Amino acid sequence: MAPQSSLNETAFVSKTQHYLKVKKPLLERQRRARMNKCLDSLKTLVAEFQGDDAILRMDKAEMLEEALAFMRKEVVKQQAPVSPLPMDSFKNGYMNAVSEISRVMACAPAMSVEVGKTVMTHLGVEFQRMLQADQPTQAQLESSSRPISPASSGYHSDADESEAAVSPKPESSSMWRPW
Repeated sequence: MAPQSSLNETAFVSKTQHYLKVKKPLLERQRRARMNKCLDSLKTLVAEFQGDDAILRMDKAEMLEEALAFMRKEVVKQQAPVSPLPMDSFKNGYMNAVSEISRVMACAPAMSVEVGKTVMTHLGVEFQRMLQADQPTQAQLESSSRPISPASSGYHSDADESEAAVSPKPESSSMWRPW
């Protein structure tokens, strides 16, 4: 009879025992699979935003540390005040000076209309000349600030034609190179 009683005891499994034996390991595997999927997504996003693939070769802890450092750096970068370019600051000052000159000339009773017109025309022409002189440097800044893709092969077909015309020719110097 002893064998029958042990058979009955094994047939009856409590819900707690069933949870501990079957459900808990299954739930843990599912939780780890979700975490790994999220870590992989985070890894590819950070690699895409950073522009290098070094993070793809890191283990999970290193990858999380690198992602946190990247996010902190981006937050600091966004909080930093953007200082205007020197030329923009100069343009703003120039326009303030022009408006002040205009105001003073309008208030001066002895000021001739022709002289005022000539001065304001001259200031406007100089401002337009300054804007036109600044435009080529603005285009160069925009092309140089464009991030380089890690997928770029470096061939001429990957670059714009304007960049190819601006790129310097390699100099034949006597500098020693290890390759």
